[in-house]
Amino acid sequence: MAANPGKPWAGRFSGRTDDLLEKLSVSIHFDQRLAPFDIAGSQAHARMLGQVGLVTQEESRRMVNGLEKLKKRVDSGLFPWDSKLEDVHMNLERALTDLIGPTGEKLHTARSRNDQVALDTRLYLREAAAGIGVSLRRLRQALVDKAASAKTAAMPGYTHLQRAQPIVAGHHLLAYYQMLTRDQERLGDLARRLDSMPLGSGALAGTGLPINPQMVAEDLGFSRLAENSLDAVASRDHLLEFLSFGAILMVNLSRLAEDLVLWCSQEFAFAELPDELSTGSSMMPQKKNPDGAELMRGKAGRVVGNLMTLLTVVKGLPMSYNRDLQEDKEPLFDAVDTLLLVLPMAAAMISRLKFNFDRMREAANDPYAPATDLADHLVKKGVPFREAHQQAGQTVVYALSRHKALVDLSLAELNKFCPQAGPEVLEEMRLPALLAARDTTGGTAPRSVGRQLAAARRALAAEARKGAI
Repeated sequence: MAANPGKPWAGRFSGRTDDLLEKLSVSIHFDQRLAPFDIAGSQAHARMLGQVGLVTQEESRRMVNGLEKLKKRVDSGLFPWDSKLEDVHMNLERALTDLIGPTGEKLHTARSRNDQVALDTRLYLREAAAGIGVSLRRLRQALVDKAASAKTAAMPGYTHLQRAQPIVAGHHLLAYYQMLTRDQERLGDLARRLDSMPLGSGALAGTGLPINPQMVAEDLGFSRLAENSLDAVASRDHLLEFLSFGAILMVNLSRLAEDLVLWCSQEFAFAELPDELSTGSSMMPQKKNPDGAELMRGKAGRVVGNLMTLLTVVKGLPMSYNRDLQEDKEPLFDAVDTLLLVLPMAAAMISRLKFNFDRMREAANDPYAPATDLADHLVKKGVPFREAHQQAGQTVVYALSRHKALVDLSLAELNKFCPQAGPEVLEEMRLPALLAARDTTGGTAPRSVGRQLAAARRALAAEARKGAI
């Protein structure tokens, strides 16, 4: 790359870099976030250089100790980042050289910024994924706890946002638990693919120097080495996979947020968030807005956009490293920040949500919701389902014309359209029976929801014991 002659990588260049290119090239304003990981990787690299004899043991020790001092400066916020040095790597290397002298210039032996940044982002994402995993598990636990408190509370289930069949509230909440469990599994799968150490790949072809990358891998807690140097410096699919996970997770959270917004509306009135998790209006004193849920819903677009950004950056790149890949960090950092902000908010809203069980039960007692159960009753009497469906539909039309609920029709009225219907159907169409009947695996019957709760608690306990992401 073209650079000022005074820069440590100037090489063949004698002219000054144009200011426009310099401004375009600078990444220190965002990649300084990688400093702790860059230092950890550099310390492991320095120890390895001493072990293989590429530097003396004393030089290795001085580099490791100097980097530790730089880490303290970074942690304190007092490190003087210099945009003229472009990025986090060169800022730290220059600071190390200023601190310990020419020995600092040996740190970059047998590595490139290409494999260096590949290592840094893996170390960063490994730590970030662990924190996100903890927050995600807490949200899943909150859903399970709230579902346990509402496992017998009736509410309407919806299709097309029209009342469809009654369910219990715990069943609805456990649907989100299942969705987020798959998200947790995706994050765990990513952790396994992150466990590959790229340092030693050099700029693209490896190095001819006698390094020991296995030592670096063990030092940094990686179980294996990258198997292809071109792939190690050119690929960002681990970042794409994380952003894909984040986008799917945020879409799931957006759907949860939408339900919270609906439930807390005056039209539904199924639930209420506490005042401290709601906001008012600058103009209308009576308003209580579920802004946390709305912002959670809105931020889904941000994370989906980050995925689209990096997919677009990577899609046309020739092998191997290209400077375009500098654009991988801002969408990554933004997605991590967003998830770490949104997940605790979601857990707080679920934990402190207060259901209006009376209103939910009233809505679940929709006068025509038992139509499916009427058809099921006829099927059990030997009526083909399509015919049973037709008979139940005609019964609904009749009940509507009489302004009656299905459960208020007499057996004689039912038999006009459903001649095979028996007297027991009058009880089968009442709300408790409607719920209890759906006791198949995954069904909404309270007994089935109890089984789902028990399985969820076992799964969460097992994850906690294993310490898995």
